[in-house]
Amino acid sequence: MKLKIAALGSTRGTDLQAVMDAISMHELDAEIVLVASDRKDAYILERAEKAGLRTFYVDYKGFGSKADAEEALVGELKASGAQLVLLIGFMKILTPYFIGEFRGRIWNVHPSLLPKYAAGMDMGVHEQVLAHNEAESGCTLHEVDEGVDTGRILMQKRCSIEPGESVQSLKEKVQALEQQCLVAGIRMACEGKIKLGESLKSV
Repeated sequence: MKLKIAALGSTRGTDLQAVMDAISMHELDAEIVLVASDRKDAYILERAEKAGLRTFYVDYKGFGSKADAEEALVGELKASGAQLVLLIGFMKILTPYFIGEFRGRIWNVHPSLLPKYAAGMDMGVHEQVLAHNEAESGCTLHEVDEGVDTGRILMQKRCSIEPGESVQSLKEKVQALEQQCLVAGIRMACEGKIKLGESLKSV
């Protein structure tokens, strides 16, 4: 049975494209059942629609509260049958309610070698790495819990930092690793090497 995946994103969804490509090339025994965004004009929605995927726009401002918006989003995710939820540049902090509904089944890729540089996002993380003269950087695939990038680490990929490395060049290196990490992680989940929901045992 194919692993059913949903993705939540607020930006372009570049990392999602790598997953879509791997599925289309039959490298993953998986299917994307929903792509959702909190931004109506986010390219991740257009990317998904072009591929014929089901999409959902959750307008947080259109609901009475964040809790109401999340309840609608959770409803869509459950209706889609999603077994794994990927955060692909999703700009909302998930509440304990949301995390509880999918505990151990929400993944994020952070653009640093956690626990280093957990604070910040995207370019800000790479700026910190370069400012501290690190010899290497990379990315971390991890489960999402109630903390900030504190969930169970599933996989890390590393790259060296060259003399004269810029924030942009480092971002490009790390983003390539993020895509590899996601595809490899999903493959391991499909093969049963990563058990979804395993962290429920420790709750």
